[in-house]
Amino acid sequence: MRVIATAGHVDHGKSTLVGALTGVNPDRWEEERRRGLTIDLGFAAARLPSGESFAFVDVPGHVRFIKNMLAGVGSVDACCFVVAANEGWKPQSEEHLRILELLGVTHGLIVLTKSDLVDEELLEIAKLEVEDRVAGTFLAKAETVAVDSLSGRGMAEFGRALARLLARTPEATDNGRARLWVDRSFVIQGSGTVVTGTLIGGGLKRGEELLVCPGGRKARIRALQTLGETRERIPPGRRCALNLAWVNREQIKRGDALVRPGEWHQSGRVDASLQVLKNLSHEVSRRGAFVAYLGSGEFPVRLRLLGNDALSPGESGAVRLFLPQRLPLLPGDRYVLRESGRNETVGGGEVLDVDPRLPASRARPDRNPDRVIAERGWMRTDELLRLTGASRKADVGRWLVSPQALSSAKGGLLARIAEAGPLGLDLAALDQRQRALLELMDGIESVGGRVRTSGIEDPLANHSFLAELETRPFNPPEPRKVDPRELSEMLRRSLIISREGAVFPSSAVTKAAKAASALLKKHPGGFTVAQFRDALSTTRKFALPLLAELDERGITSRKGDLRLGGPRLSEMRPAEEGS
Repeated sequence: MRVIATAGHVDHGKSTLVGALTGVNPDRWEEERRRGLTIDLGFAAARLPSGESFAFVDVPGHVRFIKNMLAGVGSVDACCFVVAANEGWKPQSEEHLRILELLGVTHGLIVLTKSDLVDEELLEIAKLEVEDRVAGTFLAKAETVAVDSLSGRGMAEFGRALARLLARTPEATDNGRARLWVDRSFVIQGSGTVVTGTLIGGGLKRGEELLVCPGGRKARIRALQTLGETRERIPPGRRCALNLAWVNREQIKRGDALVRPGEWHQSGRVDASLQVLKNLSHEVSRRGAFVAYLGSGEFPVRLRLLGNDALSPGESGAVRLFLPQRLPLLPGDRYVLRESGRNETVGGGEVLDVDPRLPASRARPDRNPDRVIAERGWMRTDELLRLTGASRKADVGRWLVSPQALSSAKGGLLARIAEAGPLGLDLAALDQRQRALLELMDGIESVGGRVRTSGIEDPLANHSFLAELETRPFNPPEPRKVDPRELSEMLRRSLIISREGAVFPSSAVTKAAKAASALLKKHPGGFTVAQFRDALSTTRKFALPLLAELDERGITSRKGDLRLGGPRLSEMRPAEEGS
């Protein structure tokens, strides 16, 4: 399904045209019908003889209601550009055309209404004038049809032209990231809060939890409707109505957006392109009371030009927009910029960066994901998706890394490994990025929880101190001449134990446990420190720390001056018996 907006000057018959085709008067308010003047957005749906359905968004043409017009055309697929044959091109015809171009609309149909009020010659003149006005725009090659909405003359051809327009207008894309800009919010008795909008980016289903942006209030979809039909799921590109739970009518309004939690980056400032309109009578600088129209909302913004002090009429450049609220935006989103002081449309463009990192003096925004990665050095793949909409395969672990950052990280890690020497660098000292980076690096190896240059002999292999400890497990030498880093690594690898200032080989614990078990066989009531010392042929200086180690491991337990068997003594006996 496509969504088509009407556009054109006030009182040129847009609403009458929609009503004649659909049978639905899009003017919803009593005041609109009484005055014959569209004030707010109107909506209607139709089905062509081919069976294809589409929706109309009817917008007001009066300059006083331009913000309502802008709220309706932000998410449309095509337009019906309406010009009254008896009045010809008017100021709002021109402004609406420029707004549609700024918003990126590329498909349209021109409709000459009130054709019954002119003769054939004047109708031809009206056609020629419109062709001249739209030359060089997206409507330059658009089909033109003339109708009289009241009598029905030309309406059949209008329907056929609409079918041809829909056939050449692309379907909405589904990238799995739904967003609905709210253009109406109201309450239905017995149902609660209902909002409407055009769904873009992805589908929604009943029961889903959404966030109301700005603010982040949670809402749940109770029910979904499109074209008056209740659905379990609605794909993108549809006009739809959502019945929401957890949110009151006062808590959601036009200009808010509904998105899924975690899928969108919410931006308080964005970098964007700005195309200044050619017919503007002055330059555009940072001075002015600017309003940006994004989605269905109107937002006062501060403007900072990037790389220029001012832009002349017809020029384009880059700007930084400072928003009053954080909105779920994505590069490629279109906006229109107006200056409220002069009450005029200044220009517009597209969002380029939703999370600018560089100062305005250095920023050169574009939509290239590589630039976003380069400015950050490292970023997660899911973060890139939120910021740019681009999906990339990770370079390192779950990260995307710029070439410069990758080279720098590798060089820094190699330097640390080299500095650590033969013992290597403790893996525990590395963060997640560095550990992931190791998998991509050649010439290094990981041994025993440490990473070192490949081919280097382990300095602890055949270490003289370890060999001496094994020969004197219960009367160990002091490690005065051992490199403290080597001693620390011996402890980390559990090659030695350190207790109360004494250092023992790890095998000493097993041997001491064997001796304790033998003593308990002789002395079931417990053995003394002296008996343990003599059994090991050592001194009290070394017997006490060994007993403390056995106590801590549960091999022995202390009771007064005696040592009894601990809960883990039985685990040592099979080793004793098999030794």
